[in-house]
Amino acid sequence: MSLLCICVKKARLTGTEEKYNSYVTLKLQNVKSTTIAVKGNNPSWEQDFMFETMRLDTGLIIELWNKGMLWDKLMGTHWLPLMKVHHSNQEGEGKWLSLDSEVVMRNGEAKGTRGATGNSVLIDARFELPYDLPESEALELQNKLEVLNNIMDHEIQTLEKQHRRATRSLSGMSEDSDYTSDISYPTQHQHNSSAHQFRRDYPYRYDSLERDDSREYSGRYDSFDGYEREADYYQDSPTHHPRSDSESEPLYYNSRPPHLNHDSPAESRRSFDNMSRQSTQEYSPTDSRVSLGNTSRQSTVEYNQQYDFDTNPQMPTPAKLRWIRAFEQVCARLNERNSLLENGDILGDLPSGVAHNKRSWYAHANGGPPEHNPFYTSIDSMPEITPRKKSVPLVSDLTMAAHKRLNAGVPSIMVARQSLNDEELKMHVYKKTLQALIYPISSTRPHNFVVWSATSPTYCFECEGLLWGLARQGVRCAECGVKCHEKCKDLLNADCLQRAAEKSSKHGAEDKTQNIIMAMKDRMKTREKNKPEIFELIRTMFSIGRNANLCHLESVKEWLLEDGTTKWSAKITITVISAQGLIGKDKTGTSDPYVTVQVGKTKKRTKTVPQELNPVWNEIFYFECHNSSDRIKVRVWDEDNDLKSKLRHKFTREADDFLGQTIIEVRTLSGEMDVWYNLEKRTDKSAVSGAIRLHISVEIKGEEKVAPYHVQYTCLHENLFHYLCETSGGTVTLPDAKGDDAWKVYFEEPAQEIVDEFAMRYGIESIYQAMTHFSCLSTKYMSPGVPAVMSTLLANINAFYAHTTASTAVSASDRFAASNFGKEKFVKLLDQLHNSLRIDLSVYRNTFPASDPGRLQDLKSTVDLLTSITFFRMKVQELSSPPRASVVVKDCVKACMKSTYQFLFDNCNELYQREYQTDPSEQTNPDDHDGPNTRSLEFWNKLMTLIVSVIEEDKNSYTPVLNQFPQELNVGQVSAASQWHWFAQDLSYALQEHEKERLCKSSEYMNLHFKVKWFYHKYIAAVPPYKGTVPEYPIWFEPFVMQWLNENDDVSMEYLHGAYDRDKKDGFQKASEHALFSTSVTDVFTQLNQCFDVIQKLECPDPEIIVRFMKRFAKTVNKVLLAYADIVRRDFAKYVGRQKIACILMNNIQQLRVQLEKVFEAMGGDNLDRDAADILKELQQKLNGVLDELSVTFASSLEPQIQASMQQLGTQLSKVKGSGQVSLGQASHRTAVQQESDMVLSPLMDFLDGSISMFAQSCEKTVFKRVLKELWKIVMSTMEKTVVLPPLSDPRQARKKRNHGRMDMTKEAEKNLSLRQCAVLEMALDTIKQYFHAGGNGLKKTFLDKSSELLSLRYALSLYTHTTDALIKIFVSTQTQQEQPSIEDTVGEVSIQVDLFTHPGTGEHKVTVKIVAANDLKWRTTGMFKPFVEVHMIGPHLSDKKRKHSTKSKNNNWSPKFNETFHFILSNEDAPDAYELHICTKDYCFAREDRLIGVSVLQLRDIQEKGSCACWCHLGRRVHLDETGWTVLRILSQRTNDEVAKGFVKLKSECRHREEVE
Repeated sequence: MSLLCICVKKARLTGTEEKYNSYVTLKLQNVKSTTIAVKGNNPSWEQDFMFETMRLDTGLIIELWNKGMLWDKLMGTHWLPLMKVHHSNQEGEGKWLSLDSEVVMRNGEAKGTRGATGNSVLIDARFELPYDLPESEALELQNKLEVLNNIMDHEIQTLEKQHRRATRSLSGMSEDSDYTSDISYPTQHQHNSSAHQFRRDYPYRYDSLERDDSREYSGRYDSFDGYEREADYYQDSPTHHPRSDSESEPLYYNSRPPHLNHDSPAESRRSFDNMSRQSTQEYSPTDSRVSLGNTSRQSTVEYNQQYDFDTNPQMPTPAKLRWIRAFEQVCARLNERNSLLENGDILGDLPSGVAHNKRSWYAHANGGPPEHNPFYTSIDSMPEITPRKKSVPLVSDLTMAAHKRLNAGVPSIMVARQSLNDEELKMHVYKKTLQALIYPISSTRPHNFVVWSATSPTYCFECEGLLWGLARQGVRCAECGVKCHEKCKDLLNADCLQRAAEKSSKHGAEDKTQNIIMAMKDRMKTREKNKPEIFELIRTMFSIGRNANLCHLESVKEWLLEDGTTKWSAKITITVISAQGLIGKDKTGTSDPYVTVQVGKTKKRTKTVPQELNPVWNEIFYFECHNSSDRIKVRVWDEDNDLKSKLRHKFTREADDFLGQTIIEVRTLSGEMDVWYNLEKRTDKSAVSGAIRLHISVEIKGEEKVAPYHVQYTCLHENLFHYLCETSGGTVTLPDAKGDDAWKVYFEEPAQEIVDEFAMRYGIESIYQAMTHFSCLSTKYMSPGVPAVMSTLLANINAFYAHTTASTAVSASDRFAASNFGKEKFVKLLDQLHNSLRIDLSVYRNTFPASDPGRLQDLKSTVDLLTSITFFRMKVQELSSPPRASVVVKDCVKACMKSTYQFLFDNCNELYQREYQTDPSEQTNPDDHDGPNTRSLEFWNKLMTLIVSVIEEDKNSYTPVLNQFPQELNVGQVSAASQWHWFAQDLSYALQEHEKERLCKSSEYMNLHFKVKWFYHKYIAAVPPYKGTVPEYPIWFEPFVMQWLNENDDVSMEYLHGAYDRDKKDGFQKASEHALFSTSVTDVFTQLNQCFDVIQKLECPDPEIIVRFMKRFAKTVNKVLLAYADIVRRDFAKYVGRQKIACILMNNIQQLRVQLEKVFEAMGGDNLDRDAADILKELQQKLNGVLDELSVTFASSLEPQIQASMQQLGTQLSKVKGSGQVSLGQASHRTAVQQESDMVLSPLMDFLDGSISMFAQSCEKTVFKRVLKELWKIVMSTMEKTVVLPPLSDPRQARKKRNHGRMDMTKEAEKNLSLRQCAVLEMALDTIKQYFHAGGNGLKKTFLDKSSELLSLRYALSLYTHTTDALIKIFVSTQTQQEQPSIEDTVGEVSIQVDLFTHPGTGEHKVTVKIVAANDLKWRTTGMFKPFVEVHMIGPHLSDKKRKHSTKSKNNNWSPKFNETFHFILSNEDAPDAYELHICTKDYCFAREDRLIGVSVLQLRDIQEKGSCACWCHLGRRVHLDETGWTVLRILSQRTNDEVAKGFVKLKSECRHREEVE
């Protein structure tokens, strides 16, 4: 036996100081100790506790509770393995232990904790050393034990793996099942509450679930934080406390008598979550069914089984046996020998039946106790589906097809690209590309400007402004001679060499021209030499041979050298259409705009549109151009005719206000163009806004039939894109570009340089390049990375057209309509792309698998691309209500989810077997391959598992990607809602079909219900469409839950009879040492709580269904408990002689009532549905009635003994002599009476002392009080009937003892009590009352004082002290049925008339009685018959008044007529209702007593209101008296000196005489 010392020091709690009033509970096996409650978030206790144990394989449970007003809240728990506790005789500083939320159970035992709460407690734990063992030696032994553990570690783990599967199968319950009762009914005084106050969403960490023997023991204990916790039940302290009904806690265990043997600790230590275990006596149930040797606890039965390891086929390995022997040696040194043999873990590998004697519950028809009953253990109330980490490949063939389609794009776009097949166009573009690349614009020679002052008026080449002298100084190129302003030199972009060649050739300077041409040739040769890859790429792209390429290259060079000569010419037609958003220059806020168009030196002017900022001209101008480097200068002016303008015109060539200009390079023109140009500033001081629309047609000599340059660029870009994709294996190679202009980089070098130089040479706008590249990418939009590029391109295209500057008022749609790319073409491209993207998004799970992060990024970019398309339609096309991107994406997501669900449904078994069936040899149900059917529910479990994986994938993989619309689209939520919608439809229909046939077990339906509930609450309940709504799934399962509850009735009844029979066979032994009821009650409520636990864990959200469930369960409770009560009531009579067993049976009924109240509270209490509440309340009343019946039966069994004791009391009382009044106020009288009272009570008190003491120990408090009540009633009634008012010898047979028609009251008078005896009895009553009150521990004084039995007894005693008048008055007021014999057996009748008068002055009453006649007198006689009538007035205060009158007799007349009147005077002290008329008809006899013929009674209260009465009074043989009447007669008969009393007794005791008949 080891002594464990625990010191609870302090704790650290998270939260505010005001919210905590905490205490610590320590639980070791079936012992519990609790500290005091301390307030604050840093409580300090410094309390010591000691435990004795023989098992070091268990652990100490440390619980921290916060005391509440109604119930306490668990704030954390910690499992401290005893193997980690060091041995020492010195108290240490302790160690901080972190507290978790739950205890992890394995094989019915605690193995760790899980779920950190943030709270911690400082605990010092140590084992006391034996007095003869030094601490150092103990440490050495402990270290040796550690070495042995290390040696055995590997082998033990191997054995555990081998037996793990068997352990699962033998446990009777799934390891992941949490189906243990977790109902708790905490009371205010109790330190226990539900352990399920923390969420159970912490994953298991199995690395420390096994005892790690290889860990180093540092002499201290570890916190075992690695353990994950699952709720466990630990028994409360068995310390005895005063009992009360409210203290009883619900029973959630199976407890058997401590002397019984059981299978194994693993089977017997089954526990149930969150149960407060204290009974009305705070009992300690033996849940292990084997006592654990605790001090001051129930005795222990040690199991010293001898194991035959040689013959046992499953014996432990030799190494394990060596470990056991070594451990026994260590235990011997620590005075703990053989403790190892009680270790359930060590003996876990031994065969069943070896560890303990065989006494199993499993022999029961229902599979044993509820925790082992398959009816309950087959239900997994806490299911959890673990989704696969990788995505489920839904459609393998579609997935493969998706990979093949990665390079696919918009099919119709590729068909429309004629440039790939137009060889003539391609050849022309090839030549143009060579021209642009052999002598590129980007590398031309710049002008060599020098400051120059004109000596004569000269004009700027760019702006035509005046250049003259120092005031109008400018710059001049030393090479080509071009002159311009300093501010205009940056606007000149022509090549200086070409300009010089052009000028030289025009002026005949042949030498200089040749020098310039030679310089250009050198530059082209250098270009060809330095950039061979460019020309090789152009050659291979257009499929040109090397020789042909050289020829074409030479011809291009020649053409370039001749480009500036007279050989080149073009015809240009310019139509000035309109302008918009011009700036107002006039005072009126408008302008008078006109346009000048200049090509070379030729300038033309439109008409003036007066006062208009959005003018329309539609004027056509024709030009001829002979220099490709010329530019078209379009300027807008405001015409002014005032004096100021005229004066300015004489000094300058610009008299009008400048409104804006646009410069167009001639070399960039080709074909026809309809374009909007933004008006630009000429100088920084210019105020310009608006745009001008021009239609330009160019016909270049020799190229009249060639496509425009934009078409040529498109051909170049498309062929280049196609060629690069083909060379890279069909994929798009994306350039790595950074910066703001990265979107303008379309290819890697040298391809990017080719398109840039071509665009620069021929004036292709950057936006046109972007739109062309976007068109090319649309053919490969599913390639990796392409959606992101397309999204960026389209965003910049949108910005170009939609984000207009303040300087232009042209609408985005108009600007887009004037695009060189073509409005209809680009819109059609976007429409086709939009449709293709929707199709791919509708199968995003296959197109963008979650396992590929790159494809997930493409998915995000695809959505961005859709958003850009929507923006384009709304801002650029200016459509009124284009489809919103969020709506489109959401519809696509829903479509994908619908197809996903359909595929899961159609291929459920195949997918599940492929993804979750880890054991290929595992047998599958052939019915499952047929899809859903009524023979199995496995299909729906599998389908739910697959759906969970899909939802998890959507939530974790796709939701972070598709996050562009957080307010409108959450993929995880949409996925959950959609999958649930279709799943709910299919499942509800399937369950309707199942309801018709019901071929599956009810437990299977319940398991499916729990899984559906888990699925709904985890994934669906918080989804917006279903948030805050009542789900429908409880309605689907309601018939099957009802079916399970119906079956539970049969299981419960069968289990009830089995539990009672076992209890009966065991002799109704107490459940534990401190419990006063037997095990059958705990067994019954364990079973009922299991059923209720299932209902509660359903967590039904539909209140109407909850009402029906509770009503059905209430019927089950009613049926079971009434059946138990009926069995006990049936057998109770057999055990009334065995008082202890009888007490236990009554305690069982009381415990039913207590637990029923707990069940009622758990079911909702006052909020419970009225029907269910009425059932339970009615049941409570019935059980109360049963308990009352049993109490009466039990107390009645003691009545003979009480009767005997009371007879002895009467004998002792008769020995009390003395008469006259006794004054208890005098000390001498009181002392004497007290002594006599003690003497008289001694027989009764001896009996009560022995019986009641035994009842107090054996009965629950409530039962004990009921027994006391019944005993009190019996004692009082017996004393009254036996001692105070002993019954007449035979009142009903009194007529057999009459003397001439009068009862003999002399013997009854002997039983009367004297006044002294009455005083003795009064004193005895006070003593008995104090004894039954027992200082507040017995019956309440109010009950005792108000009990009818005591009042009756006191009343009987009080009668002995009443006066004769008072007794007569009592007689008249109580004896209201005296005429009953005259009604039952009439012997004649008398006609009388009674009148009542009250004197107005004196208040006296006068009664006038007139005897009219008698009729039909039934009297037979042989002599003379002389009937007459006597009238007696009976009442108080008549001693001095006439009380009797008689009529004259009539001879031989059986119907005589009298007509005589009599008067009675009554006192005014009492009302007439205190009086009655006693009427006797007699036969007159001379010289002897008259014989009574009949008697009748008329009470004046009946005529008091009327004042008079005339009636026929029936005559009877006697008057009818009750016990009070006989008591009054008996007391008055003792007063022999009182004439009134004597006459009254004679009158009322007289009976009809015998008839004188021969």
